[in-house]
Amino acid sequence: MTTLTRRNMLAAGTALPFVGLAAGAARAEAPMKGASFASHRRFMIGDFEVTTILGGTTPRENPQGIFGMNVSEEEFATVSEENFLSTEASQFFFTPTLVNTGSELVLFDTGLNAAATLSAIEGAGYSADQVDVVVLTHMHGDHIGGLMNNGGPTFANARYVTGQVEFDHWAAAENDGFEANVRPLADQMTFIGDGNDVVSGITGMAAFGHTPGHMVYRLDSADKGLVIFADLANHPVWSLARPDWEVRFDADKEAAAASRRNVLGMIAADRVPAIGYHMPFPAVGYVDTGSNDAEFQWVPEAGQLMG
Repeated sequence: MTTLTRRNMLAAGTALPFVGLAAGAARAEAPMKGASFASHRRFMIGDFEVTTILGGTTPRENPQGIFGMNVSEEEFATVSEENFLSTEASQFFFTPTLVNTGSELVLFDTGLNAAATLSAIEGAGYSADQVDVVVLTHMHGDHIGGLMNNGGPTFANARYVTGQVEFDHWAAAENDGFEANVRPLADQMTFIGDGNDVVSGITGMAAFGHTPGHMVYRLDSADKGLVIFADLANHPVWSLARPDWEVRFDADKEAAAASRRNVLGMIAADRVPAIGYHMPFPAVGYVDTGSNDAEFQWVPEAGQLMG
């Protein structure tokens, strides 16, 4: 047994700083890992299991060239600064959603391309052949880009559902993306309108404006609800909070603003969670009434759906 003396204690004390330096040096050798991001988020809505998947993300320069095109540069800058946003660039997210009803796996939108969407689906624990229904909220390229893969359907076992108005518009538009990705699947499609069901508990709602037949979808299961609002609002501050701010990608800007106000008002009044295709990932949150110059407020989910 070692006897502690004043000399022993002084010797031990002088050694401690060198022990700390050695440990610090060892920790510093751990390699940098680079930025990382979760690729899916899963939760329950009643008896439905909902999974948002990150199908891609990319920066875009000059955000006022996309959002708030009808407001002054000064107003845009002020709102951006108040919300910690850069006026130089904005980050875009692309978020398809999977809903497992217990009897069918339903995929809402297919992302930019098959490779990225399949990677996200597989990362969430599913495979393409497990998808029973593919729902197209509208037919912009970042929603239909994953429908086909190497000349064939990406989701070989699926049937397809989309809005009749949306399909009819693009079918007459001579659009290359539609012709390559949607036209080959037309015989396997069911066309719906406002108030029609995809499957029991999933109902389509007209929200025209972003495109001529853009639709959002309401989920209802075991007294719980959720709204998948697709591209109704493409940014939490520059679009959702200010429905009248014009968005470059909206085909009919007046109709798009009216749809935003109508659907967002419903979500806020019903106090149900929502998923927005371009909201910051995992793209899940709530809509509340706003304050000051904001008509609405996006409130990111903060654990309420973990139970």
